[in-house]
Amino acid sequence: MAHDTLIIKSDLNASLDAVWKAISQKEDMDKWYFDIPDFKLEQGSVFHFEGGEAQDRFMHNCEILEIIPIKKLMYSWSYEGHTGHSIVTFELNSLGDKTRITLYHQGLETFVHPKLSRDKFEEGWKYIMHESLRAYVEEGRALRNW
Repeated sequence: MAHDTLIIKSDLNASLDAVWKAISQKEDMDKWYFDIPDFKLEQGSVFHFEGGEAQDRFMHNCEILEIIPIKKLMYSWSYEGHTGHSIVTFELNSLGDKTRITLYHQGLETFVHPKLSRDKFEEGWKYIMHESLRAYVEEGRALRNW
């Protein structure tokens, strides 16, 4: 990973299987991540979703680059109509009956829009990883607020 890669780790009170299901199955992702109507867990599959603040919505364009079941999910991440291309990787590791999930987001420096700054990504990913995903896999609560 590049030295400018955003890295966020979270230790979750949930099994590897539960966390993998949460990050790789559309029905689960809808509850804590984003609504991604065309998501399919297949290498090479392209998917899209809208996200951002109400006044600044961005269409995300992604392609699944690598899948290692119950271990790693990697996809490209870019925005329709905006300069830049990045890669998002989720890696899972067992901690006994807990799971460590590590998010890597590389290529953030390629985005030039002020709403796509590294600080904005860091703030968003911390919420997603430490609040939204945690509430879903540990308590079954949907905590998506976008």
